[in-house]
Amino acid sequence: MGSLKSLALAGAAVIVSIPAVQAADLPPIIQRAPPAVADDCCTGWYLRGDVGFTAQQVGSLFNDQVNSGVPGITVNNVDRGFDGGTMFGLGVGYQFNSFLRADVTGEYRFSANFHGMDISTFPTGNGQTTEPDSYSASMSSWVFLANLYADLGTWWCVTPFIGGGVGVAYTTISNFRDLGVGSSGGTTGIVSTGFANSASTTSLAWALYGGLSYKVAPGFTVELAYRYLDLGKAQTDDLVSFDGQQNLGPMHFRDLTSQDVKLGLRWLLQPAQQPYYPPIVTKG
Repeated sequence: MGSLKSLALAGAAVIVSIPAVQAADLPPIIQRAPPAVADDCCTGWYLRGDVGFTAQQVGSLFNDQVNSGVPGITVNNVDRGFDGGTMFGLGVGYQFNSFLRADVTGEYRFSANFHGMDISTFPTGNGQTTEPDSYSASMSSWVFLANLYADLGTWWCVTPFIGGGVGVAYTTISNFRDLGVGSSGGTTGIVSTGFANSASTTSLAWALYGGLSYKVAPGFTVELAYRYLDLGKAQTDDLVSFDGQQNLGPMHFRDLTSQDVKLGLRWLLQPAQQPYYPPIVTKG
């Protein structure tokens, strides 16, 4: 009886040990860590290019001698404005994180036509003379800005942003012409004509931005932005009559501003890499 019991126990031990032996013969089980979440920020250096349309304005246009407040003479400005223009710019920047980036940009603002008109009234021996002066010119600029932007979150790859910048504007006024037509004693004719040579002025510039960017790929972003740009001031060379007999000094353009719409492209030089997690090897 004792031998039968020992035999039964030995058989049970063999049966129990079979799964362990089989498990030892199986290959190891490899478990991989869950895939890393891609970094939407893509930090690092980037290049940018911009094209856009400009709508420039001038706050005041005056000449020191004409607008010096001579008794009896009044000058009323009735028109001053620019035709629409275009711009092109390049820059380099750095994306610090998903919320903050900065860049330095340089742009050329192509020549835009200027037109203006003053109406001057002054006394004469025959009473009073009214003289409208029509002005024409063109303006172009180089603008260099250091900009800082705040990205306000991303939804479906679209990121609204705001920003600001400060720098310098190098503005050139060219082809300035003055044509005045007056009437006196019942006759009307050209009573003053003048011109000014090109002149350039360097002035403080600053800008405010608002827009939307769309991430086409991890290293490529398209943005559409509105910008308010303050170009400072500019002036012509001395305004002289066409016969060279009279010199009135420069015409001053003050409070030059522009409202721009820009389309920009940003190329990240080294997109963020997805972290690598080694596999975890376990026995069965």
